[in-house]
Amino acid sequence: MPDTPPPDSQSDARDSSGNASGHTPGPAPGHTPGHVAAEAAPPLLIRGGRVIDPSRGFDETADVLLHGGTVAEIGRIDPPTDARVIDAEGCLVTPGLIDIHVHLREPDTEHEETVATGAAGAAAGGFTTVCCMPNTRPAIDSAMMVHHIHDRARQAGQSRVFVVGAATIGRAGEALADIQSMADAGAVAFSDDGDVVAEPAMMAAVLQTVHATGRCFMQHCQDPSLTRGGVMNAGPTAARLGLGGWPAVAEELIIERDIRLNRSIGCAYHAQHVSSGESAAILRSAQRDGQPVTGEVTPHHLLLTDEACLGYDTNAKMNPPLRTQDDIDRLKEAVTDGTITILGTDHAPHPMDRKMLDFADAPFGIVGLECALPLYRRALIDDGVIDWPRLIAMMTIEPARLVGLDRAGLGSLAAGGPADVTVIDPDEQWTIDPERFASAGRNCPFAGWTVQGRAVATIVGGRVQHAIERTRVQ
Repeated sequence: MPDTPPPDSQSDARDSSGNASGHTPGPAPGHTPGHVAAEAAPPLLIRGGRVIDPSRGFDETADVLLHGGTVAEIGRIDPPTDARVIDAEGCLVTPGLIDIHVHLREPDTEHEETVATGAAGAAAGGFTTVCCMPNTRPAIDSAMMVHHIHDRARQAGQSRVFVVGAATIGRAGEALADIQSMADAGAVAFSDDGDVVAEPAMMAAVLQTVHATGRCFMQHCQDPSLTRGGVMNAGPTAARLGLGGWPAVAEELIIERDIRLNRSIGCAYHAQHVSSGESAAILRSAQRDGQPVTGEVTPHHLLLTDEACLGYDTNAKMNPPLRTQDDIDRLKEAVTDGTITILGTDHAPHPMDRKMLDFADAPFGIVGLECALPLYRRALIDDGVIDWPRLIAMMTIEPARLVGLDRAGLGSLAAGGPADVTVIDPDEQWTIDPERFASAGRNCPFAGWTVQGRAVATIVGGRVQHAIERTRVQ
């Protein structure tokens, strides 16, 4: 593997031109956030892979030449004499994967995860870009905090890191944060993730203010009055375990309320980690009415039911909770028909001593960056829900468009664009072992699963940030 000093992370993603394209404004065309200086990225040829770029409908066997931090050429290429070569025969060569829903924990000192370890875990999972959530202590609710995360990401290198700013001060839902100043500082979206904006008047104010920036709002859909004491899905399994139930309607009511509030506002609205089949139906109806709403699903909500909590396994405790097979089936239908357009991990690391508490007291959340790709293959490709090009679209151009990163060329793989590339062996079998994760998180319910499909090389700004040992880099 070549010597690979880290790239800069993004430092500014501002735009004041409005939203004429219908996408969330982001970095101006020609400016790649976190770009690597041309002299820092020597020529690299990725040879003989199946190149899939859903952003332009490209799906062919080809070579990809990266030089100076950009994609120099795609086609049949004689490598420059000074180029290093990755043999990608039998592999997929795609735009760098993007996850718009991760928790990197800094500046929260009670967690072991940091921007550095989270970005390393992202690269190990094939993600060249991640967007971190603001539910830290203190919350990311000011321009100063946005700049702080950018500085930490720049020092860490690895994957690009963008910030989702808090919508309310301290994420307390009582007063608006300075949303415009955070947007000017580079926040690409806004959310009080970890908590819902519960009060309707405040929610309306959030939607109006975020809409004025041209960014999107990401909602953690949970009516707190219906989930007090709830630690898992309400149903027979919770009753059997004697645990507090968390009904799906708590998610569904918030989505319905927000869509109604947003009808006269028109803010780009994104429902995070959708767990309920009925939630998907509500989103589908709103989209048919022309509402600017999107939704995302996670690997765990597509592969696990609430029966994973049997034995009081706290690695299966998450927010929103695992639900039923019927919910899984309906979420897959929503992926098939395009209601759900984005795949996110909700990567949420916790110290294992806290996850080892009693089920009722343990924190919600699991890690997912390093095993998401093969889990999505199992849930969506192996099950015949979608094919590889659509899966790649849901992990590249779709999230890029939502948060405006497509305007900087992220989410695409085209000549002249940023040299962010993921090389995937779709057939490699391996066993998920959290002890080997680059992330500091180990709380993973998929430990010991044998899976198929793996990111074998992750390239950011033309530099290889991750490659498994067998990847041939000459």
